[in-house]
Amino acid sequence: MPVGGSALFSGFRVLGLYSGHVPHALRYHQKHREFYVVTAVGRSFHTYNVNRLGIVAVSNSLPDDISCVAADRMLVFAAAGRDISAFARNKEVVMRYHGHRQEVRLLLPLGDQLISADAGGDVIVWDVQGGDEYLRLQFDSASFSVSAMMHPSTYLNKVLLGSSQGALQLWNIKTSKLVFTFPGWSAGVTSLQQSPAVDVVGVGTATGRIIIHNIRLDETLMSFTQDWGPISSLAFRTDGPPIVASGSPQGHIAFWDLERRQLVTQLRNAHSTAVAAATFVHREPLLVTNGADNAIKVWIFDQEGGGARLLRSRQGHSAPPTTIHHHGNDGKNILSAGQDGTLQSFSTVHERFNKNLGHGSINKKKEKKKKKGLSYEELRLPAITAFSSAAARQSDWDGIVACHRGRLATTTWNYQRCTMGAHHLQPPAARGNAIATVTAVDITSCGNFAVIGSSCGRVDVYNLQSGQHRGCYGNDEKAHSGAVRGVATETLNQMTFTAGSDWLLKFWRFKSRKQEDQLKLHAAPASLMLHRDSGMLALALDDFTLAVVDIETRRVVRKFAGHHGNVNDMTFSPDGRWLVTAAMDCTIRTWDLPSGSLVDCFLVAMAPVGVSLSPTGDFLATAHVDSLGVYLWTNKSLCGPVGLRPLPADHQPTEETLPGVTADESEQEVTSEEVDDAYRSAEQLGAELVTLSLLPESRWKSLLHLDVIKRRNKPVAPPAAPAAAPFFLPTLPGLTPRFAEPTPSEQETQVQLLLLLLLPRRAFISDIYILTRNIERPLRLLKDCGPSALSVELSGLTSEGGGASSLTSEGGGASSLLLAFIQMIDSMLASGRDFDLAHAYLALFLKLHLRSLSQDPVAMAALLRLSSRLEAGWAELRASFDQSLCLLTYAKSALL
Repeated sequence: MPVGGSALFSGFRVLGLYSGHVPHALRYHQKHREFYVVTAVGRSFHTYNVNRLGIVAVSNSLPDDISCVAADRMLVFAAAGRDISAFARNKEVVMRYHGHRQEVRLLLPLGDQLISADAGGDVIVWDVQGGDEYLRLQFDSASFSVSAMMHPSTYLNKVLLGSSQGALQLWNIKTSKLVFTFPGWSAGVTSLQQSPAVDVVGVGTATGRIIIHNIRLDETLMSFTQDWGPISSLAFRTDGPPIVASGSPQGHIAFWDLERRQLVTQLRNAHSTAVAAATFVHREPLLVTNGADNAIKVWIFDQEGGGARLLRSRQGHSAPPTTIHHHGNDGKNILSAGQDGTLQSFSTVHERFNKNLGHGSINKKKEKKKKKGLSYEELRLPAITAFSSAAARQSDWDGIVACHRGRLATTTWNYQRCTMGAHHLQPPAARGNAIATVTAVDITSCGNFAVIGSSCGRVDVYNLQSGQHRGCYGNDEKAHSGAVRGVATETLNQMTFTAGSDWLLKFWRFKSRKQEDQLKLHAAPASLMLHRDSGMLALALDDFTLAVVDIETRRVVRKFAGHHGNVNDMTFSPDGRWLVTAAMDCTIRTWDLPSGSLVDCFLVAMAPVGVSLSPTGDFLATAHVDSLGVYLWTNKSLCGPVGLRPLPADHQPTEETLPGVTADESEQEVTSEEVDDAYRSAEQLGAELVTLSLLPESRWKSLLHLDVIKRRNKPVAPPAAPAAAPFFLPTLPGLTPRFAEPTPSEQETQVQLLLLLLLPRRAFISDIYILTRNIERPLRLLKDCGPSALSVELSGLTSEGGGASSLTSEGGGASSLLLAFIQMIDSMLASGRDFDLAHAYLALFLKLHLRSLSQDPVAMAALLRLSSRLEAGWAELRASFDQSLCLLTYAKSALL
């Protein structure tokens, strides 16, 4: 069984995931002077800058889905299950906190401490740096179930806890004492927020009531009530206007004036789901919101009357996508239609190129007349079930045609204007007949016509420029006796191919719309896909098999069986060699058409519903059940040779982890040490190889020419520093004025300073002398030295060079140091590491000490042994060089 699952595709990244139901965290980076918003997406969190909403970092994944996030000045805290993790640099786990017995629901950073509350009633205060439990408070969930937490401003070591029963408690976490209990307002507390005024907090309740309360005097200052259900979030403006914002489960946001004590304005449908969190940027008229609709939005308050408008947003599908296709020939954009009724385009290059084409509308004119404050649900079209796009004439007219669930009329869309087109394509004879529905669509390669099939058996042709009906296929306006399952047109607009539930594949003349031939299939087709360049037509059948038809010979040339569920989608490789299919059995299979065999197969955790291979062949895009993102897989065959062999019939595929999600790994205890999963190459790959150092050439290439460099860089007339004279010159007592000489103590101080300058050289020489057999530390010190410092160090190996005279009496003196250095070079050459440094150091060493070495027979014997090692090493390298040069010369000169 293969270890990696797929031999052809590797997970790369996920597109279109921005936010979940977890409230975001807003943090300020003092060094960058910028605000960042942190949102949880599944098992990881994303960090965006508020200025551009550009993604800054994606954290490493946790073993479970994140339930809450919080951030302080340095770290980001995320709770997954019963464990809490602290992330540094928005990516790496640096600390984990274990101790909760149930799922953690709330997090609150407070200075050097972190406060967490779980579903079982435990509130724990952690030491952030050490990870130790500082304090544990236990509450009875029946009488006081913690539902909100906040730190009142200027209240030292105090935390205010709100409960789902309605009561509030103020605790001192240092002394573990209950300071005060607020009885509440007979409604569960859902949100607590500090106001710009000291002692005043905002309390949101489950009944939709907002209470502005003074906790020092235990006095309610004012209250508001919203009609949209519980308060999901509270936020106070800090840039001047006394405004408080309240979020609701319906996606609306209300803004209340604290001075006039009334509703100022409201944002209807700010999110299509509940507002998870709303936060005002400090001292700026900006509001950051996120929700479970997979959207992050930044609102700016610059409208008349205090209203807000959408400044920037990052938004994906709020419901899982059902159909995906690459748009254009560059493979950089992926069109995706979701169950939320939207059509969106995701860029594989950068998120700023993403486009949202919006919802389909029954009547755009009526929708434009319905302005602020009204719902568009009655005007919105159902979700898109199938669509086709062409980039040939998209700058002239609409280039996308989409089918909607339960409707006979198809809609056109304009990719460049990011909006729905003006045409609703519907057969003339069927206007007002809502029984039939559109089931298949295709746009010709020229981008002028759209061929549309319906459930009643009709296949119609429309002109995309005018939206006019140009005819239909079949004698009695029916191309098939059953529902049309797929339509396709070839490159030259000569033939049209249709497949129906009557088990027939029919071949039609495009212009005359007359049938030329038909092919009986062994099962009803479910979908159809044509590769126009190769002329191969793939059909997915209801019996979970695949059939490939050659449109020239009009015969079935390949049959594939192996899926154990409905084939949801399929796509061809750009060269037409591979057919990639996705089925409900959670497998993605790659079939090789020339050999007629299965060459790759892997499992995924969620059943794939859509698959598309880019026109350039570099990425495979997939969409899955119950997943909001579009997943990208890299094609390994473009990066290097991939050995694809036919897989046996009983092949058991291995599951591949979806991109952006890590497999469940065993929990490892992580302390303050950073987690680094990057691959590190070995210092020496093989004993027979030669490894160069990573130092720049300037460190060792100029060692033999230091004297020349010093003479060249020596200034002609160095600047003379002025004599440092005191303001009052000291004089000697007497009748004749005489100035005082420098005291002997100052001269002794200068001598001591000169001796201190020589200490580092002595320490290094003693290191080489003592560590004769271990070269790691001396070599590390040598690497840290520059060329001039290295020359001074090697000169100090003898008593003439200075710095080693005190070691003469210890085991042989200077000659022992020279021998130790020779042995260090010999060890470097024997290991094969730092090959360039060994030769450079040896050359400088011989230049400095060759005269003294020639008078020592022991040193000369060591040098002879070193010379033989050098000659043997260079002989091996020369042989390799000569072999390579010979091969290159032959390849350049031979007539092949």
